[in-house]
Amino acid sequence: MRIGVLGTGMVGQTIATKLVELGHEVTMGARSAGSEKAVGWAAGAGDAASAGSFADATAHGELVFNCTAGTASIEALRAAGDEELRGKVLVDVANPLDFSRGMPPTLSVCNDDSLGELIQSTFPDTRVVKALNTVNAAVMVNPIEGTNVFVCDDDDAAKDEVKALLHDFGWPADSVLDLGGIDGARGMEMYLPLWLRMMGALGTPSFNIAIVR
Repeated sequence: MRIGVLGTGMVGQTIATKLVELGHEVTMGARSAGSEKAVGWAAGAGDAASAGSFADATAHGELVFNCTAGTASIEALRAAGDEELRGKVLVDVANPLDFSRGMPPTLSVCNDDSLGELIQSTFPDTRVVKALNTVNAAVMVNPIEGTNVFVCDDDDAAKDEVKALLHDFGWPADSVLDLGGIDGARGMEMYLPLWLRMMGALGTPSFNIAIVR
């Protein structure tokens, strides 16, 4: 599959590298073509990897990952282009973390809205699936056995496509909990303040939670 990954940080590079390892053709998108991080990643990731702008990566992808900073995601997706996003599955991995007042960050949107919903309402013809935002980059592509990850979206076919990718990443089918419509992104994103506290208490970001019935 041709996949676009928007974002050149740790999350974008980790997901893009895994996708290339799985045999996909991946273009990493940055604010502008020629980004040092994106070009450097592509140079080391193999023949199936390339770099370009947000618009280039989105045009390339049959499916797109949003791995940009949550407070900049709408701007990045506008740069990617509404027409290029139309009809495509967009996996929203971002969290609306606002660091403008220092640490710990606050959420720029919460309670009665979410970043996932804002993206869906801004790009109504894009099939937005929230996923993977509740774990750190390493755990996204190397799951901890017995733990859970979540997805939500109003489009069941889009969710099934993302669930298949999660399975390829190493998440067993029974570890993926479907939270229903895109408004489920509110809870997924509001978990982040707790995740940050747990990371501080544990002294590592390499952890996850498990649902016990």
